Amino acid sequence: MPTYIALTYTADVDWSQPEQAAELAEYREFMAAAGAVVQGGKALYPTATATTVRVTGGRGGDIVATDGPYAETKEALTGYYLLDCADLDEAVKVAAGLPAAWNGAVEVRPVVTFGG
Repeated sequence: MPTYIALTYTADVDWSQPEQAAELAEYREFMAAAGAVVQGGKALYPTATATTVRVTGGRGGDIVATDGPYAETKEALTGYYLLDCADLDEAVKVAAGLPAAWNGAVEVRPVVTFGG
């Protein structure tokens, strides 16, 4: 079965805080319903904790690390799930069950598998 990543974009919140408990319960319900195809996933800390890394001049160049996310948006990348689904249609159906799809967006992409 192909693997897809479902990137969740929601409000930029700290999922480890107690005020997120009600929404986290919705994610637990999702896991109970879709657990057969979910192969992993994690929530991310808020974008304020992000560091963006670039190497100027290519390999071996100067490392430039800046505080903050790569892109500034209204909705932030807040987590991901790895889904083993028969095809894109099934992955989209599963992603529609994520609470992030109801209040934000979920981006679904096939994952490239490298041999070795």
